[in-house]
Amino acid sequence: MLVKLVLVTCLGVATARPKMRGGKELVLHTGGGAELMENQPSAFCTSIVIMDRTITSSSIVKGLLEKSTWDQRQMLAIFEAKLKDTNSSFTDHASEVITFARHVRQLSWCSIVVVVSYDPDFLVAFAEWSLKGRLLVWTTRLVVVSHLTLPNLQALLPAHWTFSMMNTVFLNMEGDVEQPRCSVYTYLPYSPNGSHVVKIAFWTPAHGFKYLSSVSFFQDKFENFHGAKVNVTSGPYMPYWDEEEVMVSDGSKTTVFRGSDYRMLEAIASVLNFTFRLLPTSSWVEVTRRVEERVSLIAPIIYVLLPEQVERYDFTYVYENAYLSFGIVKPDLEPRWKSIYYPLSIEVWIAVIGHVVFFPFLLWQLIRAGHDGHPNVGVGPVFKDMVGMLLGQNLPRRLLNTSSSRVLVAAWLVFALILGLAYRGNLTASLTLPKYPPRPETLEEIVDHVDMVTMPSYGEKHRKFYEKSESPLLRTLGSLMNPGPSLMEGLKRALIKKSAHLDPKKYIHYKILDEFTEADGSTRLYVSRGSVFPSPCGWPIPHDAPYKAQLDRLIVATLEAGLYDKWTEDLMRETQLRSQRRKRQRQAADKQGQTEAKAVNEDGLPTLTINHTQGAFILLLLGLIFNTLVFSTELLCKA
Repeated sequence: MLVKLVLVTCLGVATARPKMRGGKELVLHTGGGAELMENQPSAFCTSIVIMDRTITSSSIVKGLLEKSTWDQRQMLAIFEAKLKDTNSSFTDHASEVITFARHVRQLSWCSIVVVVSYDPDFLVAFAEWSLKGRLLVWTTRLVVVSHLTLPNLQALLPAHWTFSMMNTVFLNMEGDVEQPRCSVYTYLPYSPNGSHVVKIAFWTPAHGFKYLSSVSFFQDKFENFHGAKVNVTSGPYMPYWDEEEVMVSDGSKTTVFRGSDYRMLEAIASVLNFTFRLLPTSSWVEVTRRVEERVSLIAPIIYVLLPEQVERYDFTYVYENAYLSFGIVKPDLEPRWKSIYYPLSIEVWIAVIGHVVFFPFLLWQLIRAGHDGHPNVGVGPVFKDMVGMLLGQNLPRRLLNTSSSRVLVAAWLVFALILGLAYRGNLTASLTLPKYPPRPETLEEIVDHVDMVTMPSYGEKHRKFYEKSESPLLRTLGSLMNPGPSLMEGLKRALIKKSAHLDPKKYIHYKILDEFTEADGSTRLYVSRGSVFPSPCGWPIPHDAPYKAQLDRLIVATLEAGLYDKWTEDLMRETQLRSQRRKRQRQAADKQGQTEAKAVNEDGLPTLTINHTQGAFILLLLGLIFNTLVFSTELLCKA
């Protein structure tokens, strides 16, 4: 391998004598290539020349160095490689050429790659290894200088991603030594006439370039797909993507798609003018494998950007952050045996008890003073009458013999009226609109609340990561995790056990709305506000996909317009309403389902259950027990 790096300005007119098979030589005129290269997109562009050993590199370098109109800011890198015998693969040294050339391209503001070879096997090998070595991106212009027959050229271009999809033109030598001539070809994968090879122009030393088509040398191939069908891969993962077979009016079946990612793909397709063909896949691994193989151009479904995945394929613009949140059962209303005293605070109850003890004694003293110290009633009857007034019983007229006692009783009645109204109002409100226990929302609260955290099978790597974390909270979460159950299994387990399920937030929210919505629109499960960590997500696409810029631009436009969030909200609302209707239909068809629903009367108003009124029954039971003890004591005293 011969690696030469020469600082020059642009490619000049060079004449090299490639050694042809059979010992013959053919003069290669690269004047057309020079004229093509002079129109650089920037004065700082780097030219990278790769040739096989059938081309005399010294002649090319000599021709380049004789160029007098160079700009010293430009750089030229020349690499020479060869094939291993007749096998269409580079040698180890030749593969290093791609690595070095890629480094030069990455260090340059812009670059143009020129491949010079008369060997079709070398061109095939270059196409394969430049793809593996990620030599080219769309902004890199590729010029292939060769001498192929037209049938071979038309077969070579569409057969390789490097030549068909990337920013490539072929400068094909078609003349002889006396009358040199070269033609410029490119391949359009999407055009009004379909995919085909286009002859853009031809060049002669006398007349220069003569254009034959409106297609430019480096045509943007992906601004308009001209109604072509594009292969994509995806899978059902709501609320992002779903597919369903439905019966149409003519009796045939058709596939209907929905989801926020589908809507975004549909919007992008309408702008770029293409339709998509969903390739069948059996697993999520196959979804991305077809992208790696470049059979599928896009996987329009949310994928997390992980380091091991970035090594296999690229991603579009990060349009979503997937939050790992928890699906937990809502705290239910516990039996409230304390509901009798809940309407008043402890301080109020203490003040009431104090007044009930003090005021009867004060009233008895006033009555006693009015009867010259010899009242006709004791403290017990006075206490009983004042408690009766507090509970709304009749007035004790036989006690009101003095004006002072009447004033005291009047003050007591006003106090009893205000306290009784306040108590009954708060009691009614607390019984009919009870305050549910607070929900655990943060990670710390959830870890303290549950006994187990379930997660799908991929959660095993999360569990190992959390257990090795320096955070005690994450280590505790790792010890509670039980990877394996699916989302539905985890949510069903959360209903009957003290557990939570960990999955992306929108995915859990959709499943709760779709599967656990009651007839009144409520759900027994909820999604926690707190999450473990946000994961940036995008669409998988092949490495260095030339259409990435178009996808990114339209994804950003969709996000800025608020359409993506609007599609998600509409889908969630439709899912909840559909689930409500489905639940009502079940209840209408099965009366037993009505008894399992929430306790509601015919008007749909909430009714009081034993959980609400348990305190009153307990108070009555305590009164009966106390009454029994008093009655038994009276019987024993009389005996």
